Amino acid sequence: MKNLFEVTDQKLTDERIDTLLQSPGVRVERIVSMGHASPENFWYDQAEAEWVLVIQGRAALEFDDGEIIALTPGDYCMIPAHRRHRVQFTDNKTPTIWLAIFLTTNEGALQHGNLPDHSKPE
Repeated sequence: MKNLFEVTDQKLTDERIDTLLQSPGVRVERIVSMGHASPENFWYDQAEAEWVLVIQGRAALEFDDGEIIALTPGDYCMIPAHRRHRVQFTDNKTPTIWLAIFLTTNEGALQHGNLPDHSKPE
């Protein structure tokens, strides 16, 4: 795969995850979803911080404190390490293509400029 928008299987019974780049402290993934969501009562609780961008389709992330973030093409957010979250839904008519950057950092050492910080509800 050399094109972020390439989707060879339009039915996608499982999410497709392609690791585009990996080195110590950083991993970049392209994720393709089609009507996928996290299982009921499942929460990601990752040791890495995650910056996620929807480049096609739409989705919503739900956090364990009740916050829900709707994402459409061009929307991104930063999810700090151990911020429990799940995928509430992804578009079931158009493939949702995500770009996810996972960062391993020391607590509090990650700098992300003016990106929204979803570590706490506003």
